Amino acid sequence: MLKETKSRLAKSPYVANGSIDITFLLIVLALLITGLVMLFSAGYSYAYHKYDNSTYFIVRQGVFAVLGVTAMLIISKINYNYFRYAAVIGMVVAFLLLVVVLLLPEWKPGFKRWINLGFITFQPSEIAKIAIVLFYAWACEKWQKEIKSDWKYALYFGGVAVAFAGLVYLENHVSGTILMLALSVAMLYLGGFNKWWFIVGIGIVAVVVLFFIMKPDLLEEYAGERITAWLDKDFEPRGARWQTNQSLNAIGSGGFLGQGLGESKQKHLYVSEPQNDFIFAIVCEELGFVGATAILVLFALLVWRGFVIAMNCRSKFGALLAMGIVFQVGLQTILNILVVTDTIPNTGISLPFFSYGGTSLVILLAEMGIVLSVSRSSKVNKK
Repeated sequence: MLKETKSRLAKSPYVANGSIDITFLLIVLALLITGLVMLFSAGYSYAYHKYDNSTYFIVRQGVFAVLGVTAMLIISKINYNYFRYAAVIGMVVAFLLLVVVLLLPEWKPGFKRWINLGFITFQPSEIAKIAIVLFYAWACEKWQKEIKSDWKYALYFGGVAVAFAGLVYLENHVSGTILMLALSVAMLYLGGFNKWWFIVGIGIVAVVVLFFIMKPDLLEEYAGERITAWLDKDFEPRGARWQTNQSLNAIGSGGFLGQGLGESKQKHLYVSEPQNDFIFAIVCEELGFVGATAILVLFALLVWRGFVIAMNCRSKFGALLAMGIVFQVGLQTILNILVVTDTIPNTGISLPFFSYGGTSLVILLAEMGIVLSVSRSSKVNKK
């Protein structure tokens, strides 16, 4: 009976056959385990202060990590070609969720990013990111000839990106807006759009960013204040600059080899909520330049291996799907590091695999499962 069941599953068009890319899987697991260790180290002091329980964050994140790994392995067995059917539906669902969250009461003062279902809280923007990747991968394969010459397609797909980014911006989520636009532009570029449209898009984004840097008062109060704090290093040292200044102190005190795992001083209520967006500062303080560089190398390897899988994929849809997902992870990592090091304004963007957030982790690992599904039919050497 068991053999017959396995035989039927093997012949099912819905099941992905072939072996997964072990290298990619090991990189994902290395980032996940390292992220969990650093989350516990960075967050136990704040967890004890706020919840009287030093394991509050790690226990919850650990549960979601198990759920995420399970989802990753299950999704990796699904034939990635069937994700085409989720492309349009996913976009519609993501769009509706982005609208719904704006109609709900504020979950945090001044911000409408979260939908609270009672037993779970999630950000629709997290779902929108994977929906964007799925939709553009499907669309760029379906209309691969038209998108190279017909300007109407550039206008249409550009409008989709602006609409989604606009809804995310209304949540007071500047980092999410930047990520959504950058991810959309990258997907269209990788999908084969005329290079000139890509150059025009980059130029428009650059002009808009430069304009708001020069005129931060035209943005929402919190966003304008963060840009001002980034430009003026003496601006409100106990207010808008506090978190960034403490982050720089943590990074500087880490030195070459770091203070040692668990030995951070800045996590003791200096860096605000160190388990979230600024967790990399604690990584630098405890593990030093060597440890932080090793983690960045892991992220770089994840992106590299994802592109290797994509370049050896048999279909354009699968290739764009894998590239889009790992590009998103890489871009989000870069933006987080730039924020933590005060290279760009504090935009409130999380570090994949490291920052606290259960639903975000599950979605991220599910995305890794999609890449693994693509790898099953990729011609890359999987050992």
